[in-house]
Amino acid sequence: MRKKLEGNGLWESSRMMLPEHKVAINEHEKTLRQRQRVELDEQELENIVRSVTESLQQRQQITLRLFHPIEELTVIGIVDRIDQLRGRLMVDGEWFPIQDIEGTISNE
Repeated sequence: MRKKLEGNGLWESSRMMLPEHKVAINEHEKTLRQRQRVELDEQELENIVRSVTESLQQRQQITLRLFHPIEELTVIGIVDRIDQLRGRLMVDGEWFPIQDIEGTISNE
């Protein structure tokens, strides 16, 4: 009995976990896995604009990296339209926010 009271023995010997504790641990792990937005420099922004414009005008396939809090998304396709008023672009019939673009991936 004396060993259980030393150090962290009482907590380690307890095998019971409350549901509230399990939820809190899962939420904490989820926040640790979340990604942060990337700040783009001028050169990267120019590369993105150039690639999107070429895809729109010349009907070339483009690969974009998009922000998502949990995973890195990749969109592959041809830019159909750009809606500057709403800040979005259409790739193969699906709209994506322009602010979520983190970069382009070379198709070569």
